[in-house]
Amino acid sequence: MAEKTPYSKTVGYALLHAARLHRVRMAQLLAELGLFPGQEQVLTALAADDGRTIGDLAASLRVRPPTASKAIGRLAAQGLVERRSAPGDARIVRVHLTDEGKLRAMAVKAVWRVLEDEAVEMLDRKDKKRLRRGLGRIAKSLNAAAGNVADATVEEMAAEGEAGADD
Repeated sequence: MAEKTPYSKTVGYALLHAARLHRVRMAQLLAELGLFPGQEQVLTALAADDGRTIGDLAASLRVRPPTASKAIGRLAAQGLVERRSAPGDARIVRVHLTDEGKLRAMAVKAVWRVLEDEAVEMLDRKDKKRLRRGLGRIAKSLNAAAGNVADATVEEMAAEGEAGADD
């Protein structure tokens, strides 16, 4: 049993605990696909917009280019992506999904659906909507407290939270 702390009954603690369990379960599901956490984000980004540069990928994933390059190298070693020089300018290298990479990216979508179903299995439709709205508001509050460092996702979640009524 986990040790009780003065903050173990706070919303933040519950949120952190749920996020940790979400991360653990995601790692388990990704391992079944031969992937490590983080690699699914690269595959998903390329599935949405194939042929991106490492710099573009790094920016969209909010990581440094060397981190993105390392992930791409590991995915290339698995035969899931390949680097190709851009036509007309060999200095520009673009990253493309291989056929196997495309299949694995589709499998990642299925993993997200499974994880979502598992995570909210005990919630009814109303509770799911309230939770999403509440998390959007929490994200907006924390983003404001941190100096507005987050991306548009926070604003989208917050807008959903403000627009909806408790159905």
